[in-house]
Amino acid sequence: MKYIYFLVTLAIGIAISIVAAPQARAQTMTYVNGTDGAINGSTTCAAPLVRNFSVPDSFTVGDVDLGIFATHTWRGDIQVTLQAPDGTRVRLIEGDDGTIDGNHLNVRLDDQGGTMRVNRDDPSAAHSTAAPPPFANLFRPDSALSAFNGKASNGTWRLEMCDLYTPDDDGTFRHAELYLTNAAPHADLSLTKAVSNVSPANGSTISYTLALTNSSGSSNTATGVVVRDLLPAGINYVSFSGYGTYNSATGDWNIASIAPGETRTLTINATVNVTPGTTVTNTAEVTASSQIDIDSTVNNGITTEDDYASRSLTVAGTRVAGTPPSINAFCPANQRFFDWQGRAWTVESTNNNYTLAGIGLINFNLTTDAPFVAGSPAVNTTNTGGLAATEEGLFVNLNNNTVSDQASVVMTLPTAVPGLQFTIFDIDFGAGSFADKITVTGTYNGATVLPTLTNGTANYVVGNTAIGDVSSNGPDADGNVVVTFTSAVDTITILYGSHSTAPVNPGNQYLTVHDITFCNPQATIAATKTSSIVSDPVNGTTDPKAIPGAIVRYCITLTNTGTATASNLIAADALPPEFSYTAASSRSGTDCATAATVEDDDNIGADESDPVGVSIATDTLTITAATLAAANMIAVTFDGTIN
Repeated sequence: MKYIYFLVTLAIGIAISIVAAPQARAQTMTYVNGTDGAINGSTTCAAPLVRNFSVPDSFTVGDVDLGIFATHTWRGDIQVTLQAPDGTRVRLIEGDDGTIDGNHLNVRLDDQGGTMRVNRDDPSAAHSTAAPPPFANLFRPDSALSAFNGKASNGTWRLEMCDLYTPDDDGTFRHAELYLTNAAPHADLSLTKAVSNVSPANGSTISYTLALTNSSGSSNTATGVVVRDLLPAGINYVSFSGYGTYNSATGDWNIASIAPGETRTLTINATVNVTPGTTVTNTAEVTASSQIDIDSTVNNGITTEDDYASRSLTVAGTRVAGTPPSINAFCPANQRFFDWQGRAWTVESTNNNYTLAGIGLINFNLTTDAPFVAGSPAVNTTNTGGLAATEEGLFVNLNNNTVSDQASVVMTLPTAVPGLQFTIFDIDFGAGSFADKITVTGTYNGATVLPTLTNGTANYVVGNTAIGDVSSNGPDADGNVVVTFTSAVDTITILYGSHSTAPVNPGNQYLTVHDITFCNPQATIAATKTSSIVSDPVNGTTDPKAIPGAIVRYCITLTNTGTATASNLIAADALPPEFSYTAASSRSGTDCATAATVEDDDNIGADESDPVGVSIATDTLTITAATLAAANMIAVTFDGTIN
């Protein structure tokens, strides 16, 4: 049986070094240790074989490779660690994962050495026993050698090798070469972030302080530097101070220059608008620089590099479930209730229609980036949100492969309603698994309408987005989010996916859309009347005045500002005695400027329904229309003379 030991640094080797010629710019220096040493039952990972490289040259390291040659049965037993003079340690070869059974080790380790790693996915065939150089294989290390970039070269570099599974297999270290490349002209930018209060109250003011340093060991001044720190949702920008400029819309902090040894700082002031108990993380990264960074790459999103910084805060207070708006407050007329209980839904169907009295045909359409899990969408009792165990709702189950995957549920109404309210169940968080995120928007005649979201105790709300950050079971009310539209809406879209706190592959997550209360559609008619002077007997049509004999044009508009179609409209306008109507001058249309449809003066004939009717009787003008749809307008113009 093989036993695994953890590596502890104990020197038992002999140091021999061969130093290359004095360093020149962009030169790779080679340091060799060729003293044989046993890798066997005595060289456990508590007492490894050590081979040192003495490096007298002083320069900044820009790249490191390592070559190793050892004859050893079952090379998967060998673990290799390299330590720089400053103490930085990197485990380059972890050891066998149980799949590689080849003998000997003859390899050059290089971060750009392809995709295969020693003892992980390299071929099981024996490595060559021909002494290098050159080394017979080129592989990528288990952990990156770039951890040494930017370090000082001078001093002792320590190579440690041990046998993970003693005493099963034995071997001999033969030869190693350390390749150090001096850095090209560069900067070495490092970023830190601090927050003034890690547990602020909701509504309080906080400040983030960014500090960007160009190491004193850098060879060049960095110019055109940009650090991106876009404040997270719920942290609302107020002001900034410090070096350079900050654009709160893009999050870009622009830094004209930063010389070796300099530090530039920026303070961003903001207010907190987040549910108590919520943890909010703010991140920043260098996204542009004129100079190569010796140990980081700008704008690559790698959180372990030193040009990336983050800071979290947790809003103080105990989270309680929010109180949603009362639907009776904004919906005083009769309401319509859509109940999912007993609704027919073919399992895995993504498009269905239902008729609700007083509303009409409601359409539900679902799309997804990642596959729906088998059995979803469906109407079932998987999530009940703290209600009865038999309570049904529209169940959506996803298998998200990435944090960016999401599904949409779009509800389209045949007519707008003045408002509505419904609950979404099970918006929560699973440690190491998922972090639910929903964003809800509406439209009314194509214009965006935003709802009010009310949190449960397992989620928090920022604007029209709710994010799960505490675990909640489907039958519990903790994961509920109440969605309330308090103004007219005809389409509702629910986007369901993952927050950035979810793992790379969030996996399975689901929600349920519960019953919907609609405000009864209503028609609301608004009337306006305007006038203009067309001509007068003195000035004609040039700057005419309201004098006797002048011709006046009136325009009457009727606008439906409600959410339902109005029927059988009648509007009457009593004409004043000092005004004489011009026979057959009435025109109708959708607005005053374009009203051109001829209307006669009686109340009979085809013109009375085209679709507007106009008639004159006893100095009263009457306008009629069979219907006027929501958000539509009719206009009638007519002329007359001032007596």
